[in-house]
Amino acid sequence: MASLSYATWILEQEARALMTRLNRVKPFALHETMVPAASILPSAQTGIESYLIKSRQELRGMIQHYIRWLRGPSGQSATPAHAQRLFSILRLRFNGVLTQFDLFSDALTQRSENEIGVWLSGLDVVSADALRLPGDYYDAPPVICYLDRGVGAAIRRARTRLPGGGENPVAVIRVPRERMVGSSIASSLVHEVGHQAAALLDLVNSLRPVLQGLQRGSGPYNAVWSLWERWISEIVADFWSVARVGIASTLGLMGVVSLPRAFVFRLNLDDPHPPPWIRVKLSCAMGQALYPHPQWERLAGLWDAFYPLNGLEVELRRDFDKLQATLPGFVALLVNHRPKCLRGQTLVDVLEVHKRQPRHLQAHFQTWRKEPSKMYRTSPILAFAVIGQARSDGRLSPEEESVILAKLLTHWALSRTLSVSAACAGRNIRYTGPRAYAAL
Repeated sequence: MASLSYATWILEQEARALMTRLNRVKPFALHETMVPAASILPSAQTGIESYLIKSRQELRGMIQHYIRWLRGPSGQSATPAHAQRLFSILRLRFNGVLTQFDLFSDALTQRSENEIGVWLSGLDVVSADALRLPGDYYDAPPVICYLDRGVGAAIRRARTRLPGGGENPVAVIRVPRERMVGSSIASSLVHEVGHQAAALLDLVNSLRPVLQGLQRGSGPYNAVWSLWERWISEIVADFWSVARVGIASTLGLMGVVSLPRAFVFRLNLDDPHPPPWIRVKLSCAMGQALYPHPQWERLAGLWDAFYPLNGLEVELRRDFDKLQATLPGFVALLVNHRPKCLRGQTLVDVLEVHKRQPRHLQAHFQTWRKEPSKMYRTSPILAFAVIGQARSDGRLSPEEESVILAKLLTHWALSRTLSVSAACAGRNIRYTGPRAYAAL
């Protein structure tokens, strides 16, 4: 067999093998086993499956076109090197399709785990509630959650480019397994939701010019404003979290960034996150601005006691002193910022922080003590804020908190599942929670 015909034969065999393996990749609906309450929203399922099916169809067409080219006169006259180069492009595209499949598979396979799958579905409901804004400021995409190792969370935002090309149809949030189940998971979860909301509202781009203007001003803190600008993406997400779940956000953040002293004070200009020390102080300052209460000063003082500035190098101490000095002005900027997309409103207005003032959260908790069934009729974000406040006040033990949140996550997952099923059947059914519930 001549070298060219043998090369053509080998490459055609490999292309057909690619096609065979591609045909083995089935829709998730055919091989994921999960109880109905652990399933993702139909809109999310449809978006994911449609995207992946389209990718597979495009690749299938590319492989078929390549095989026809090999068998035709152009392929027969091409050099082996050229034919191999075209095949290598097909293989890269094939692996891109598998990468996309695995990205969603990681998030969906856990739905088959006992309890965890249903709790993840409950976290989907919490995420949707945290992303929802009254006023039609944006079209919120579906959100799906999954667990992974480590202490930090992360998001792959909807409508961003996926590996291999194409637009992500859903937001995928990775939350740390070590936080299941406690109110601190809301801190990580809602922070990541804040990244998605900030992108939908274009908040970062609306704040950058303001911060750049402050850098050009005359004063001793010009360089400090450049730091706030560098970190603004993560700060906006933190602001969203504090505005949504109150002190539960700051307590959860402290749990994540309570690291050895060297890491807490590390000022790395390549890191989009503020140093942990100033990040917690900023969270307390945002909390004080949104929910005036002595608890924020007490929490900031505790952080100072955990990580005193004494002993830092002179230059580093000076940097943190300047950051602290600009905290009030920076928080005022965030609180009063009116981006065009909010049509004259501030974030404080649209996030309805008046509903999560500490006295209101405490009143809710007292009501739940007497009538636990009312807890099930509370929105997920408000429920996390109430429970986080109760933990901070010492009115709820960690053991009680874990039990309550597990019940709530299960309730939210089941309620959503039955509501979707009822809507498909054209009926109005609402799950209102267990008939009996032990007193809080």
